[in-house]
Amino acid sequence: MSRPISHPLADRYRPPADTVLYAVGDIHGRSDLLDRLHAAIVRDSVQYGAKRRLIVYLGDYIDRGADSAGVVARLEGAGPDGFERRFLLGNHDSFLLDFMDGDDAVAETWLGNGGAAALESYGVASDSRRSPTDLRADLARAIPPAHLAFFRALQLTHREGDILFVHAGLRPGVPIPNQARGDMLWIRDTFLESDADFGALVIHGHTPVPEPTIRANRIGVDTGAWRSGTLTAAVIAGDTVSFLQT
Repeated sequence: MSRPISHPLADRYRPPADTVLYAVGDIHGRSDLLDRLHAAIVRDSVQYGAKRRLIVYLGDYIDRGADSAGVVARLEGAGPDGFERRFLLGNHDSFLLDFMDGDDAVAETWLGNGGAAALESYGVASDSRRSPTDLRADLARAIPPAHLAFFRALQLTHREGDILFVHAGLRPGVPIPNQARGDMLWIRDTFLESDADFGALVIHGHTPVPEPTIRANRIGVDTGAWRSGTLTAAVIAGDTVSFLQT
């Protein structure tokens, strides 16, 4: 595991007292990397001696990588001892929910963007010639109820003091309570290129980058794990942010 040099946070951005925060980027079916990152987080947390240890997962647990089912099995289970956990909704997770709720139109887009790998991880053949109705019926039989419940419980955001966690980002100029669901799951350039003050430091995934991105108003931690082999967690402790990576 690598740990780049710590970077100072602006004075206004601090985690709650006696708390260390970990924000895990897009996992995309890489259960192998998730296992390694969890082990590193457990080891890393010891140095802080914080009473409260929290892991926030930024969404996109499935698709593209080979073991979506394994990722969800790990996350819906007990998790590392002594940690609180929060789970955010990603656009790929939303694809699965929309499909399971009867949206036939999303099927082609989802399967073409890594959904076929998720289906196959649950033992469902993803032949594009099969109808959405047949695929949905097979997935409904194959996916454990606890996994579907996990997806349905995902949150759009989580906030700790003046640190806000969201999958994709926020629309500049829109108060946080008024942000649109679609933007929080999908936004890219309008958010990424903005130097606006969002009223919180935004920690996000969604847009893959070779290395974690640190800006005055945001931190991006999607390092394209499914393809790069690098799964990243931002570590926010006291007045600094640093990173753990596979």
